[in-house]
Amino acid sequence: MASNKQAVQRRAQRVRRQLKKVGNGRVRLSVYRSSKNIYAQLIDDAAGNTIASASTLDADLRKSLKSGADINAATAVGKLVAERASKAGIKEVVFDRGPYIFHGRVKALADAAREGGLTF
Repeated sequence: MASNKQAVQRRAQRVRRQLKKVGNGRVRLSVYRSSKNIYAQLIDDAAGNTIASASTLDADLRKSLKSGADINAATAVGKLVAERASKAGIKEVVFDRGPYIFHGRVKALADAAREGGLTF
């Protein structure tokens, strides 16, 4: 029987495999959620580099947030990553939720990124 870590990796790979089929070369908005923080980054898989990133550990967000692990923090990170994406000239992305269910903090980040101007 697979360990929990292996199951999480399998779920993340399954999501990424589906994204490659429907992505059409778009930049991937990847989300990582820990128990204390949330991170988002825009990844260009063709070139293999990160274009922009945002997290609750950024200096400007850290001061304004009460906690890095709630829906308000995820909303702030979503807005910040959308702002940085627009500065980089990116409007269309594909959303990589990783092994996480599209619910709670992950959904809040996605909604805030959509409000910030990203389409996916």
